[in-house]
Amino acid sequence: MNKLEETEISKTILCTYHERLLDRIVSDVLIVGAGPSGMMAAIHLAREGVKVTLLEKRLSPGGGIWGGGMGMSQAVIQEDALPLLDDVGVKYELRRNNLYATDAIELAAGLCLKAIQAGAARFNLMAVEDVCVHGRRVTGVVVNRATIAGKLPVDPIVFSAKAVVDATGHEAAVVETLQKRRLLTDSAVAARPGEGPMDASSGEAFVIEKAGEVFPGLWVAGMSVCATLGGPRMGPIFGGMLLSGKRVAELVASAISHAGDKMPES
Repeated sequence: MNKLEETEISKTILCTYHERLLDRIVSDVLIVGAGPSGMMAAIHLAREGVKVTLLEKRLSPGGGIWGGGMGMSQAVIQEDALPLLDDVGVKYELRRNNLYATDAIELAAGLCLKAIQAGAARFNLMAVEDVCVHGRRVTGVVVNRATIAGKLPVDPIVFSAKAVVDATGHEAAVVETLQKRRLLTDSAVAARPGEGPMDASSGEAFVIEKAGEVFPGLWVAGMSVCATLGGPRMGPIFGGMLLSGKRVAELVASAISHAGDKMPES
């Protein structure tokens, strides 16, 4: 084995990371939150040739998938979402009452790998502190290190995009920044009622049907849909999250395609 120079190892990390970072300061779509809906949206958008960047505040992507239900690493999926598991190469088995079980770790890892292979870039330990709004349209997010945000007086940086997707789950963190600024005028969104009590069947339908644009340039997917629009909590099942991500990807791809020259170039 050749002699390893510690500083050369560090230079390799620094150069590679910052080249990727500079390339993604401007993207077509920014997805905030690398949970099931965010990663599924990233997979489908990147496959369409969209320049997609995922921002995740935690060290690892996957959101709530890893813990399954109450720390038991099995994820439950309904039949409607099985084609999405087939697509990312994740195994599953029929268990009871038309419910399927998959290994939660395999699901999280499979989504992450497919998102990267599709061409989506991912940056972890990135927390959104604010949004950029120009002409009453969200044009980007203000980001700081998750280890710094709210703890130290250190200025953030900005990522910009033609569309931003809030896939931060129960927090709806990007929507929350607009609410604090009193920029939300749609009464259904402005109230931010939060999630209702658990109703798994209604919640699964809600996150798919209501995924969409809640402010010009800002879209919601997954649990952010319920947190923003007052849908019921879904329970420990992940099919609706995956289908919500796919749905928002279709809507965003159509929107930025039709907008064409009206949007800034990435």
